[in-house]
Amino acid sequence: MAGSDSHPSEGGSEANLAHVLLIAGAAAMGGFLFGYDSSVINGAVDAIQHRFEVGAGVTGLTVAAALLGSAVGAAIAGGAADRIGRIRVMQLAGVLFVVSAIGSALPFAIWDLAIWRVVGGVAIGIASVIAPTYIAEVSPAAYRGRLASMQQLAIVLGIAVSQLVNYALAALAGGSALGMLGPLQAWQWMLGVEAAPALLYIMLSLTIPESPRYLVRVGRIDRARAVLAEVEGGDVEGRIAEIRAALGSEVKPRLSDLRGPFLLLPIVWIGMAISAFQQLVGINVIFYYSASLWQSVGVNESDSLLLSLFTSVVNIVGTFIAIGLVDRIGRRPLLLVGSAGMAVALAVTGYAFSHAEVVGEQASLPFAWGAVALASASAFVLFFALSWGVVTWVLLGEMFPLRIRAAAMAVATATQWIANWLVTVTFPALRDWNLPGAYLIYTAFAVLSFFFVLRFVAETKGKTLEEMGR
Repeated sequence: MAGSDSHPSEGGSEANLAHVLLIAGAAAMGGFLFGYDSSVINGAVDAIQHRFEVGAGVTGLTVAAALLGSAVGAAIAGGAADRIGRIRVMQLAGVLFVVSAIGSALPFAIWDLAIWRVVGGVAIGIASVIAPTYIAEVSPAAYRGRLASMQQLAIVLGIAVSQLVNYALAALAGGSALGMLGPLQAWQWMLGVEAAPALLYIMLSLTIPESPRYLVRVGRIDRARAVLAEVEGGDVEGRIAEIRAALGSEVKPRLSDLRGPFLLLPIVWIGMAISAFQQLVGINVIFYYSASLWQSVGVNESDSLLLSLFTSVVNIVGTFIAIGLVDRIGRRPLLLVGSAGMAVALAVTGYAFSHAEVVGEQASLPFAWGAVALASASAFVLFFALSWGVVTWVLLGEMFPLRIRAAAMAVATATQWIANWLVTVTFPALRDWNLPGAYLIYTAFAVLSFFFVLRFVAETKGKTLEEMGR
């Protein structure tokens, strides 16, 4: 029976898995751009600060400007995806990535750079919503966790590539992001290179099918039937009927559909909290500021960029671990393990940084404590990557009932970007005030996230998207 725990329609899905893998991979290219765009600024932060002669506060606002755009992009993506389709929204994000990359590479003032960062942020926000939504909607339930994990894998690959590009360009420019490469400084090339993968993303979006759930919503049943046959096989007519039943009325979802007894439905609050905790543990301090963070405790610029690249490799390793486990042991156990591991690692990192020796405006970390800080910061990234990094996107793509999924996903993802913005814009000032204290704050949020998952997060492993609303 369609929708039962056995899901016999998935019996033929193994034959289609390679095809679905290619489709999900193309959609996850948006995640690659998300990771690249959000992290590439890491290697350029100090150069931008020197080029435009601005303080830590203005620098933090400029770096965080993209995140405000991301909140806007996430908020509009769900409605746009339901109006014009998932594929068209992907293409819109691709165009914005290209425009932002070119504009960010050629700014004439700090506020001009901030504006182009906002444009790129809108693209990131759109991609952060549409990729997991689309992948979840084209994936058979038995493989959905692993396929949805491709979004996070693409993000961490984007982060790693951005760090590799930053290191290579700085090396070519004499070891500094302020060095000249032709007519531009290295940091400008760092931001501009993104136009190439953005164009590839647009081209890939032309090769993949529209979401069958969107097609059913807009009445294109024959095309939905064909796509379901491609990606799932089995009882296609049963799946069509199941999607129709889950959709309920043909009224397009609105934010008002999310209203519940406490302003919003409980499931929406849970999704928002999951999104917020993913950021409030301070993970993007590592990816936005790690180069300047290591420099602040005495590491030179070239070595700090290399450490950032090493951190990205650890991130990739953790993501592969999560992909291998998310459909085997489930979403909830991974989150609990991740929260506990992050709390310990963050506490140790903060304690290590408390041993920095400051002479005038120069700081240095003794070798032994520097090794401890590197090991614990890497452990933090590893525990994040094998849990909250992947599982948050998997859960957001599958936890909401289908009739409110797009609107709820938009609200939850916008919450994530607002939390990300708060962490990013406050870190430079917190670092200058008390670096160990900043890490103590992130430790507290990691501890809170453990108890939140224990109390409120339900397991979704093995359920079809239509079963989520039952």
